Amino acid sequence: MRARNQVALAMLLLAAASLPLRARQETVDELKTKLASAKESEQPKLCLEIARLQLDASEKAYQASQTQQAQSLLQEVVNYSQKAGDAARQSRKHIKKTEIEVRKMSRRLQDLKPTVDLDSRQPVQDAINRLEHIRTQLLMEMFSER
Repeated sequence: MRARNQVALAMLLLAAASLPLRARQETVDELKTKLASAKESEQPKLCLEIARLQLDASEKAYQASQTQQAQSLLQEVVNYSQKAGDAARQSRKHIKKTEIEVRKMSRRLQDLKPTVDLDSRQPVQDAINRLEHIRTQLLMEMFSER
């Protein structure tokens, strides 16, 4: 009897461990809907999540040679990163985390740039430049005297 309970417990623990921590990832549209009604202090996190998802999609589009779609998604990455930076600076919350996440996206784009065709490299570089500008604004906000 005790052995059966141990086996049942082990199976239950194995089943629980195999479940993903996040049952499902929210879609970009769901996040955009949440963003519209979010508090200012919650907006940076939501904008960064949207930007990250769009960056994932943009990388996949570049890999599939869907350049127009990839560049459109890349523009959304930049736009939502800017919104995240603006919201972080206005709320004076999550500035450091926002800067770190924008830096990570910029590095991912730097890694992506050599893998895309020559005609697509300039839009990727433009996105990198804009993300670096957002980072600079956030760093200046973090280290400015108030």
